Amino acid sequence: MKLTCFFLALFVVTCWSLTAPAEDGDRAERLIFLGDSITQAGAGPQGYISHFRRAIEADHPDLDIEVIGAGISGNKVPDLQRRLQRDVLDKEPSIVVIYIGINDVWHSQNGRGTSKQDFRAGLKDIIGKIQSVGGRVVICTPSVIGEKTDGSNSLDGMLDEYADISRQVAGQTGCQLIDLRKAFLEHLKVANQDNAERSILTTDGVHLNAAGNQFVADQMQKGLNLGSTGRKLRHVVMFRFTDQVTPAGAQEIVAEFGKLPEKIEQISGYEFGTSIGDEKMAQQFTHCFVVTFDSQQDLDAYLPHPAHQAFVQFLDGKIEKLLVFDYWTD
Repeated sequence: MKLTCFFLALFVVTCWSLTAPAEDGDRAERLIFLGDSITQAGAGPQGYISHFRRAIEADHPDLDIEVIGAGISGNKVPDLQRRLQRDVLDKEPSIVVIYIGINDVWHSQNGRGTSKQDFRAGLKDIIGKIQSVGGRVVICTPSVIGEKTDGSNSLDGMLDEYADISRQVAGQTGCQLIDLRKAFLEHLKVANQDNAERSILTTDGVHLNAAGNQFVADQMQKGLNLGSTGRKLRHVVMFRFTDQVTPAGAQEIVAEFGKLPEKIEQISGYEFGTSIGDEKMAQQFTHCFVVTFDSQQDLDAYLPHPAHQAFVQFLDGKIEKLLVFDYWTD
């Protein structure tokens, strides 16, 4: 099977076994995203599943993959158990990505949540049934219920406990883990300087906004190792400073640019240099920066990132001319 073999080649640290190559007439491989309202909305035109599907089609046109959204609003782990046969097993999936846990925690406020014991047992039951028919399972930790970064969201503690259960179950069952909770918290520490409850990655503290859908799509690509075809995207930036920028000022700009890889996880490589050639030939561009990304999606996320935007503001009045050049390299 093409997709299974592809994933196996990438996930060399897992215990997945090699399957036979596809024969003529084999059906397309099926990748199913199973979850709640976040996943249901994710199948919409601008949802994370659709972003993921378009990225796969663009980056891996050779792969015959059918991407299916199987999310239903309000679902918890017991709901996934009840509809697993119809929405997953009957479709003979190659890969199932389980993104669940928000409602199991959130609905505890009105007495309709899922106990930790049932959450753990239910996940194991779902995983076992998928694995029994030859499907590979990827578990995602639940993301956020409130975007505040100081630990004051009312369900932060409980959500952390359920995220830990997902991590433990992934390890116990040999599943791949995509730690969305960790990724969200790390991103919000940088992007949510005002400690807002919502509107950074979500509309209401839970459901994804446009930035959130792209963020989750990026995490899915990275987690499934589909974010890169082996090529690298180089983002080249050259500065010609104004006369008011002193050598010390130029060094400060270099230092601030150099901090971006620590703040923006999408950056996979960074280097900097000053011109040593003829000044006229270089048209007085003195400083060159090369920022490397694994995908176009990573570059698209970098440009509006708060840390990058803050650096752009820092440059105000210091740059006489700017040159930007992007290219792909093997």
